[in-house]
Parts: sequence; C-alpha cells; structure tokens
Amino acid sequence: MEGARNLPLVEDGPEPQDGPRVDVRDFWYVVAESRELTRTAPLARSVLDEWLVVFRDENGHAVVMQDRCAHRHGRLSRGTVNAGCVQCPYHGWTYEKGGMVVAVPAEGPAYQKVESRRVKSYAAVEQDGYIYVRLAEKPGLEVTPFSMPHHQDKGYRTVRLQNRFNNTVTNCVENFIDIPHTVFVHPGIFRSSRQQKFEATVERKGGSVRVSYRKETNNLGWFSWFLNPGGREIQHIDSFHMPNVTSVEYVFGPRRHFFITSQSVPVNDRQTLVYTDLTYNYGIWNSVAAPLVRWQGQAIIDQDLEALASQMEVVEKYGEKFANTQADSIHLFVESIRNAIARGRDPRTLPDRSLEIVFYV
Repeated sequence: MEGARNLPLVEDGPEPQDGPRVDVRDFWYVVAESRELTRTAPLARSVLDEWLVVFRDENGHAVVMQDRCAHRHGRLSRGTVNAGCVQCPYHGWTYEKGGMVVAVPAEGPAYQKVESRRVKSYAAVEQDGYIYVRLAEKPGLEVTPFSMPHHQDKGYRTVRLQNRFNNTVTNCVENFIDIPHTVFVHPGIFRSSRQQKFEATVERKGGSVRVSYRKETNNLGWFSWFLNPGGREIQHIDSFHMPNVTSVEYVFGPRRHFFITSQSVPVNDRQTLVYTDLTYNYGIWNSVAAPLVRWQGQAIIDQDLEALASQMEVVEKYGEKFANTQADSIHLFVESIRNAIARGRDPRTLPDRSLEIVFYV
C-alpha cells in the first residue's frame, strides 16, 4: 500500500476507538479468469507480492495455494494437475486442495500423510467468470467480491481485457476515472480539447466514491456519431469501490448503455494487473460491435499504459507529492479510502462527504 498523501479537501473524522483492524489482505482480488483455468494445468499468479498457484480440484472448484513446494521449494505452478491435485515438478510431491501433501514418490505407494507437510492455502470463490482469492486467514471485515454490472444479463455483451501496468493501484484507479487526461492522452480517439464546461457532484459514502456528471454531450471521440447521434445530454457516472474497483457508466439513450469496469489487482508495490470488462447494450448492433469495442478499448488502454509507466518513473525519482485542482477532488476521496485501509481503518466508517465541482475539458 502506498504512503499517505496530503488530502486538503477531505476530512476523515476521528479514528474509531474499537473494532477489528482492517488489512488490505482482507479483500477479494481477481486471480484469474474462469476460462483460463482448466483441470489439467496450474496457473502462476502474484497478488500483494504473494506467489500463488491456481488450479481446479476433482470437482472443478478453484483452488489457490502458495506457489512453493514444502520439500525443496519447487514452483508448484510449473507442475501438473492430476485428479484435482497439483504435483511439484522437482520431486513429485503432490498436494490436495487444502495444501496437504498426499503423495511422496520417494517414500513409495504406502506413504502416510504427515500434518506438517503442507503449504498455505487460501479462500477462493468463482463469480461472474472470475476467480477471486482472499489472502487473510482471519479477515478483519466481511466483504464479498464486486458484482460485475450486467454480467450475462439479457441484451448485454461483454468484452474482457487484461493488462499489466507499471504503477500502483491508487494511480491506476485514479487514471480510470479521470476525465481531464483523456483529451491529452487519447486525443480524437476519446475526447478532444474544447474547453467545455463540466459540472459534477462528488460523493464519498460507504467505502465508495460516486461522481455524477452534468452537461456532457458529444465530445466522445471518433465514434460520437454512433454513440450519441442526437447530441443529447449523456448520463455519465464514475465510481470507485473499496479497495480497487472502478466503474464508468454511460447512458446515451434507449439501448445505448456502456460500462467500463476495472479491477486493479496489486501484483506488488509497483505493478498492477488490471482486468477490464467492457459491457454494453447497443440493441441490434450487439452482435457486430464486439471487434470495434475490443479494438477501441485496447487502443485507449495502450495509451494509458504508457502514461502511467512514465508517471511511475517520475514518482520513483522525485516522490509522490501532487498538486490538485477541483477535478482532482475525485482522486482525493479515493485516496482517503485507500489511506484508511493502510491505517487499518474500515473505510465505511469515514464520514459521508459531498462536493460540487466545475472543470473544463
């Protein structure tokens, strides 16, 4: 978790005097897409600098364990899966879903289980086509994985992308719900600089930040003619949900509904693996829109990858002390939630706050 920043526009209120401490490991993080995980091969993943092996047990359920063999520390993720157990490629030690060693080839077929021969296993759930892991053994708070908007709902399609960013979770999520950067990082493809006035209400409540925009019409890049041909005012809401999810929602009219939902998974202190769902309802255009949605979505993300990598280089050299404008109030609220978790505080206990802001794009 990154260090605290100056939050001049946000009052966090007094620290609670009782209750369990919260840790970043208490939350659920995407560790793989369901489609990636078969019954025959394990996957290697890293979350919060913990090396993980992911595989399916004999019933097809997702299993997540520490990616090391208790014997001579081979990488289990480089082994094989047989009958729902993972076998180390170094000496063949075999582990069942709870992390217990169930076979040691060197000790023959009569091997008896030894309680101390095990590796750490973690809670895992499968939801909305994703596999989630929670690293905390005794979580300080009870939360569930984020529900992806309109996943497999009638009339909706989803394009799913994965990208690895060389930057922190906080800087990634701020980028994903930041409008002013779009005209400079994505000129033409996603907005152009017009000095158009934006008004918005920014709210922090219950561990989330919600931004409702007003007076946004057709500055949407190359495909404005398709997305909003009438130039009517768009319903546009951006949101952040603790500890790492952003959702961007556009309603252009009947059967013109678009979500960009990103789960930013902390690989380590400076790398973030981002799973992005582009979910849309374009009516009769649904069946042909996927290639265009995928191409434009990835083209925009490619530009953000470069911008955020450059930002990280500067942060590592000069530190992370940012100047702020009204438009950055969104980010300050996000940082207040991220910083609360870093201090061991449940962000849902932060006082509700609301701001009216004006900026130009």
